Amino acid sequence: MTHKNITKAELSHFTGSEQWYRHGLVRKILYTDGAQYIAETGGAYWLLDEIAFAQTDPKIAAEEFQVWRLKVNFDKTATLTCDDGNDRVVFIKPIEYTDFPLDGIGFYFTDNVIMLPTEY
Repeated sequence: MTHKNITKAELSHFTGSEQWYRHGLVRKILYTDGAQYIAETGGAYWLLDEIAFAQTDPKIAAEEFQVWRLKVNFDKTATLTCDDGNDRVVFIKPIEYTDFPLDGIGFYFTDNVIMLPTEY
């Protein structure tokens, strides 16, 4: 599957959100225009799924504000982490392969909403 190349400059244009999207499987989770753009354009619905599904872990869900980071390595492996906003990591998952178009991306999760940091 080929996806459009996403630039960090494009992502800076997402401030606030005009529309909210409901996660297809975890119905209480919403996400913003920026998160939708990443999922659609970057072929990364799986990334939104990872964030939404992780909320079933009480240790993660207990964090009212979460910072999610995907770091993609040169060999197309990646690491997905979640911290509490103060660099205390509460979740880490190695990703064996990804074709995500950037070397990394970050999301905030608060009040059951996944968003780009510029949308906070």
